[in-house]
Amino acid sequence: MSQLKRNEILEKIRAGELFQGVDLSGADLSYEVLKGANLAGADLTEAHLQNSNLEGANFSGAIITRAFMFGCNLMNANMDGVKGEDTNLQDSNLENARMREATLHHAALLGSSLDRADLSGSSLIRCRLKRASLRGTKLDNTNLENAHLVRCDLTNASFKNANLTGASLNNATTDGADFEGAKGL
Repeated sequence: MSQLKRNEILEKIRAGELFQGVDLSGADLSYEVLKGANLAGADLTEAHLQNSNLEGANFSGAIITRAFMFGCNLMNANMDGVKGEDTNLQDSNLENARMREATLHHAALLGSSLDRADLSGSSLIRCRLKRASLRGTKLDNTNLENAHLVRCDLTNASFKNANLTGASLNNATTDGADFEGAKGL
């Protein structure tokens, strides 16, 4: 559990301080405007960030296990190398986000927009993406084993060499999607 109080964390974020290796687990930063916040390398296990505006924020290498990030604006965010399990990103805006080499197992991304995001080389095993929009999203070399992609918009998405073993794509829109070298279809 984070030793820092909400006000202290917010002051440090606004001052541009770095959080590499800092324990922010359980912190509640919900409903805040934190555009461009630098949370790279922070431990955000079980943190609450719902409905926060984190546009352009840097989460690279952060731990977001069981974080509650429902309804967040993460447009243009850097989430390269994030690690998390059971993370709730439902109904969030991740348009143009970078999530390369991320590990998000059993994450909830239901109804989220990941249009033009780059998730190359990520591990999204058992991710729940029902009704998500992934228009033009790059998922090359991504492990989507047992992922739930029901009713997703995958228009022009790239799944080159992706692992879709056991993935459910029922009623998904796949117009223009590139599945070259993908396995498990």
